[in-house]
Amino acid sequence: MFRTFVRSCARGLAPAARGLAGAGAEAAPGAGATRAYRVLAGPAPQARASALGFAARSFSSVDAKCHYAESHEWVKVEGDVATIGISDFAQAELGDVAYVELPGVGDQVKAGETFGVVESTKAASDVYSPISGEVVEVNEALSDSPGMVNESPFTDGWIMKVKPSNHDELGSLMDATAYAKFCEEKAH
Repeated sequence: MFRTFVRSCARGLAPAARGLAGAGAEAAPGAGATRAYRVLAGPAPQARASALGFAARSFSSVDAKCHYAESHEWVKVEGDVATIGISDFAQAELGDVAYVELPGVGDQVKAGETFGVVESTKAASDVYSPISGEVVEVNEALSDSPGMVNESPFTDGWIMKVKPSNHDELGSLMDATAYAKFCEEKAH
């Protein structure tokens, strides 16, 4: 699992965080006066990342089983249901998530159109559906614990589940490798 250390940059890193630099600590760039450091548990960072099914990057983690939109939403299709959330890159850019506006079960969503809002201590951002379909479930736990989007964007922090109406839309999304490259370019 990942642990995130957040520290104000006004005084730099805490001594404990500085000591992690040689132990697989990776800086995740962000706007404002906050830096997040992800520490991958286990031996070597790349080996740990592969074992977890994620591709490790300096900006964030990427789930290899997902497809990604340029607006930083991810979709993972399992059977007849697609789970949708925001990427690790997106949550890192937003900062501490304080509120998630959820769509209604039964709502129809369209690829590229908004279905909700994620608000953080830094900003509010529309969330766009990467695919079209009917909302069959929403993550009600986010109402009480919106920070799950920060803590585990690919697992507990999912936003909605959709019954896709057009599986061909997945072809217009990026795979994990292309998305990682896209994010690296955005970070520079």
